[in-house]
Amino acid sequence: MTVERPLHLGPREGFPEIRSGHLGVRLAANAAEIDAVQALRFRVFFEEMGAHPTPEAARRRRDADRFDAIADHLVVIDHKKGNGPQAVVGTYRLIRREAAARLGAFYSESEFDISRLLAFPGHILELGRSCVHPDYRASGAMQLLWQGIAAYVFHHRIDLMFGCASLFGTDPDALAAELTYLYHNHLAPPALRPRALPHRYVEMRRLPVEAIDPRRVVQRLPPLVKGYLRLGGFVGEGAVIDAQFNTTDVIVLVKTDLVTDKYYRHYERQLRNALS
Repeated sequence: MTVERPLHLGPREGFPEIRSGHLGVRLAANAAEIDAVQALRFRVFFEEMGAHPTPEAARRRRDADRFDAIADHLVVIDHKKGNGPQAVVGTYRLIRREAAARLGAFYSESEFDISRLLAFPGHILELGRSCVHPDYRASGAMQLLWQGIAAYVFHHRIDLMFGCASLFGTDPDALAAELTYLYHNHLAPPALRPRALPHRYVEMRRLPVEAIDPRRVVQRLPPLVKGYLRLGGFVGEGAVIDAQFNTTDVIVLVKTDLVTDKYYRHYERQLRNALS
C-alpha cells in the first residue's frame, strides 16, 4: 500500500507535541510511523480482539485500508522507547472533510447514511481506528489521545466530530441492554441523526425501557463509547454488524459546542500549557 505524506501538524504550525511524563501525543510524521500505527492496530484488532484478517493483512500483519493515505494519524509516543516508529503505543485516525473529499467518502459511509452530517455547514471530523497497546491502557495513554483530539479540534476549528464506535461481539441480542439504553437515552436530534444503511440496519430497541438498569448498562459500555457520551455525544439510529472486526457498531457524533465545561477547560488548559 502506498502511503501519502500525512497532513502533519507540527511545531512549524505552532502545535508541538503534548507531553505527560515520558508519554507524548502528536501526529504521525512519516510513512514509517504510519506503518507502526498499522502494526499496532493489527495486534489489537486481529490478534487480541479476534477480527478476521484478509490474506493480505495476515501476510503483512498490518491493518490498513485506503483511508489511511488521506488521514492524519494521532500517535502516543513512549519516549523511553525512542522518538520514532518503535515508540508508537497508541493511535487514533482523524479524517477531515477536505481529506475525505480526496477519496469521495468517509469510512463511516460503508455502514451509515451520514448525509445529514455532510450537509452540516461547519467543519466536520471523522474519528476512528482507535487503539492502545495493552501495556499502556492503565498509563493514561487514552486520556492523552483525547487531549490530542481536543488540540486538533481547536486548531482546525472543528464544529462536529463523528465516527463508528464498537461494542464487542456480533450478537445484537447479547448487547440488547446496551443498544436499547443508547437509543432511548442518547439518540441524536433528527436534524443530525445518521442512520444505518437499509441493508445493514440492526434495530437498537431490543428490550422494554423498564427492563434496563441504566447504571449497570453504563458500566458495561466500552470505555470509548463512554468517553463520547461524557463529551455530550449522541448516537445515530440503528446498529451495524461488522463480521470482519467481530463487533456491533453504532455511530456517535459530538458537536464541539456541546463539550462540557469541565472537558473544555481541561483541554484548553492542556493546549495552552503545551503552547506556552
